[in-house]
Amino acid sequence: MAAALAGGVLLFLAFPPIDAWYLAPLGVALLALPARGCRTRRALWLGYLGGAAFLLPSMAWVITVGVDAWLGLVAIESLFYAALAAGVALVGRLAWWPLWTAALWVAVEWARGVFPFGGFPWSRLAFSQGESAFTRYASLGGAPLVTFVVALCGGLLAVAALRARPARAGLARALAPPLAGVLALPAMGAFAIPRPADEGRAVTIGIVQGNVPGRGMHPLGDVRAVVLRNHNEQIHKMARAVREGRLPRPDLVVLPENSTDIDPYRDASARASIDAAVKDIGVPVLVGAVVAIGDHERATRSLVWDPVTGPGAYYDKQQLVPFGEFTPFKEIVLALFERARLVGRQSVAGTRDGDLRMGPVTIGAVNCYEIAFDRVVRDTVRAGGTPLAVQTNNATYAQSNLPPQQLAMSKLRAVEHNRAVVTAATTGISAYVTPDGVVAWKTGELVADMTVVTVPIRSQSTLATTVGPGPERALILLGACAVGVALLRARRAPVSSEPMGDEGG
Repeated sequence: MAAALAGGVLLFLAFPPIDAWYLAPLGVALLALPARGCRTRRALWLGYLGGAAFLLPSMAWVITVGVDAWLGLVAIESLFYAALAAGVALVGRLAWWPLWTAALWVAVEWARGVFPFGGFPWSRLAFSQGESAFTRYASLGGAPLVTFVVALCGGLLAVAALRARPARAGLARALAPPLAGVLALPAMGAFAIPRPADEGRAVTIGIVQGNVPGRGMHPLGDVRAVVLRNHNEQIHKMARAVREGRLPRPDLVVLPENSTDIDPYRDASARASIDAAVKDIGVPVLVGAVVAIGDHERATRSLVWDPVTGPGAYYDKQQLVPFGEFTPFKEIVLALFERARLVGRQSVAGTRDGDLRMGPVTIGAVNCYEIAFDRVVRDTVRAGGTPLAVQTNNATYAQSNLPPQQLAMSKLRAVEHNRAVVTAATTGISAYVTPDGVVAWKTGELVADMTVVTVPIRSQSTLATTVGPGPERALILLGACAVGVALLRARRAPVSSEPMGDEGG
């Protein structure tokens, strides 16, 4: 139990904002060691305990919604780690068990991204590696391969610890050499992965963070006009800076998600206010708008606003936030929980990719929550999006660990697809991430800010973009086959409930 708890805490420390990424393999090792070789029922409890120790602090940002929501979410998501530990208990009896364990990590993270209610892939192992020795593996097999390599290193570290017999040699002295050796492996492998070359093209992009006056569950509340005004004022401020020569002229400007919660299609004053700001800067602006669909539904929209022709092409968010943008089991949930009514109008998911032509480029629009989903980002890149424009609204979770966690996802996506990523957030963190995953500019939180950055245009596809979900599916199949073999062997020769030593490692 102590090892499972310690493993969960170390995993939390590997994630932003602490960013001690090198602790992730050690956390994996401490979660695997107690589960390996014990009975499945005991492994379930150990896995659940370790998962809860990891998720309680890493998902602490949900407390803003309510302590009950936070505990409920952790309780559900910890079940996946219980299943993972049960799998480790089975495949840990096989030779090459670190390999099968790493494949099971990929399978469990895939399941978390699908179930329930469309999935919740936050706190994936890969997302602790936004800027680390493991990051470049994303260009070969995406986030699933990064998870696999980190988990494999953790398994190898566990084997090294077992063979070193730290009880005799002293824990620190025994673990230091294998720890250094195992963590050196990904760095050596990553060094061999070629970096795509610069293609000699660039685009200048304005990034606007308007800030909002509210906090917590009511960051917009009844001050929607103020939110719209704040963002339009930053566009006017950018236009003045361009005219005075303090900033270069942008080719396009990106606003955050929810930069207007007032529907500009239906509200004449909102439309006029946006149009005046766009005409002042004189280039296309990507507006984050919440628009009405019929009388009872809405869409979260990335809307291209041209200074001459006005609102035009758009992208509607595909991956909606359960209980934030739509209510699963609506009739039951609304009857039981008054807080669920804060969702308001139910959102309608979009059906097309986020490739939008803006000025000299086709940007790839990704909306907030979607940055955590492999398919949405990959399909947007495949549709021609370059660079990626991530519009996000983190006002409810300002100054929690959510904004830095989301930025880490953007860093990984940049490397995964060889695309620069521009993030515009209402309250922060807005940023520009290079195709190498390096944050070249970012804002603080709860401040109004804006800038113009020069962003490289990349068109070359990485292997991860080309092969898509193939590596993930192969690793899931590998893990499933290992579990199948372990179950067959268990039926033929039941094993003792005593934990195994280092034999067969």
